[in-house]
Amino acid sequence: SSDGGGESGDEGGQVVDDDVGARGAEDIGADAAVDTDDEPLSFDVADVREYERSLDFRTGVLSRHVRWMTPSGKDVVIDYERFVSFEEKHLAVMRLTVTVLNSDAPVTINCQLINRQDGEDVYGGGVPATAKGKAGFDPRKAEKIEERVLQPQEFWQDGLRSALSYRVTESGMTIALVGDHIVETENDYSARTLVEADIAKNVFRVQARAGVPVTVTKLVSYHTSRGVPARELVDRGRRTLDRVEREGVAAQFERQAAWCEAFWERSDVVIEGRDELQQATRWCLWQLAQAAARADGQGVPAKGVSGSGYSGHYFWDTEIYVLPFLIYTTPLWARNALRMRYLMLPSARKRAGQLNEAGALFPWRTISGEEASAYYAAGTAQYHINADVSFALGKYVRATGDDEFMYREGVDIAVETARLWATLGFWRYNESGEPDAFHIHGVTGPDEYTTVVNDNLFTNVMARFNLRFAARVVRQMAEEAPAEYTLMVDRLGLDPSEPDTWDLAADAMHIPY
Repeated sequence: SSDGGGESGDEGGQVVDDDVGARGAEDIGADAAVDTDDEPLSFDVADVREYERSLDFRTGVLSRHVRWMTPSGKDVVIDYERFVSFEEKHLAVMRLTVTVLNSDAPVTINCQLINRQDGEDVYGGGVPATAKGKAGFDPRKAEKIEERVLQPQEFWQDGLRSALSYRVTESGMTIALVGDHIVETENDYSARTLVEADIAKNVFRVQARAGVPVTVTKLVSYHTSRGVPARELVDRGRRTLDRVEREGVAAQFERQAAWCEAFWERSDVVIEGRDELQQATRWCLWQLAQAAARADGQGVPAKGVSGSGYSGHYFWDTEIYVLPFLIYTTPLWARNALRMRYLMLPSARKRAGQLNEAGALFPWRTISGEEASAYYAAGTAQYHINADVSFALGKYVRATGDDEFMYREGVDIAVETARLWATLGFWRYNESGEPDAFHIHGVTGPDEYTTVVNDNLFTNVMARFNLRFAARVVRQMAEEAPAEYTLMVDRLGLDPSEPDTWDLAADAMHIPY
């Protein structure tokens, strides 16, 4: 992520940071740069006789088949396969096969590693989101960052291998890509490599004979870190490719398929009699797998890994929509996502303090843990994010029995979020001067078109759960894990009366229904 440089808006002093997901250096592969007989394949004008693009959920491989008739009458078949490995976390594999069916012809294959964040992307497209505050601004689209995001570090080429590496300007994160190529053909060919700061280009010129294919397999290792120098990441990338090439490309395809088989065995939802609904359901499950399988301590962005919409931010989607599925199919992924929230607690405590509240307030949208919402009414005012996180935590512990996580880290989430509700709400007294009802005013519920309301039903019901959950966990720890309870009391400065206060507020919560 790249912290976009200070305050993006004031809105009552609520926005403290502009946390934007940088796109990083990406490989756009060989499919966009093939020409035959000096005639480039351009889908805008090409005479395409056959075209098929498919994603095989069983193997985890995206395939494309194109049959193209060039203006000079060359009949060309292009088959392309690619996958980002679930099993080998740093690896992407792309395999391109070109066959000229009806005559001899020169074929050029252009493979690239390219920094699409800062470099010129001739294959990219789309319209970036308009700057904040301008007409047409769409918060679902990625924000355009005017300054350079990725600072070049080490880049080189060695034979068919090439490397690019960067340091993110604001966050200091480092990124390194190392690419290599394996050429398989009985045709004569030459290869040339060009590496600059924002692009590594491998050009293969093949004297293709009729019916004799040429296959180029591109292997890319992708390493990132919050503290390791780029040079070390490049070395790690080199070692990754050395290991992968020793194992063989076929083994990578087999491992990908085996991973997918295991995923579907525990995660599939079978719908009989409606093929379209079955396909749509499996597509959604696949998106969950892509977004969560290799999050590795990070969150699940609102758009998953399908694009850079919402600037890569995490919202409540993770806890309310994603984790309930993962909890029952792959609980480790759910635990990792909850631990990401635990690691955000220092920033969440700071945020609550800025709003003169106790405990912790998780950010409505974030990457680093800082609030990145530019609009208070539809951002920070959605205090229900606290209860959403606690709700997912409670569901996870009930389903898995993972008391170790609950007592070591989860309890901190439960206590600090409950503390916020206890100070955010207020008591209304009856005519006798006794506390009658607990209210929460000035909040925004899930309906972002009706903002800053009093006693939002969803918020109050979820806050009630949060308060009761925290009180129950604390009492359970005192009985079942006294040693961990003592450590928690010291760590959080818990007053023995707090759980009773939370229960009173929960029992008296005003529910406008």
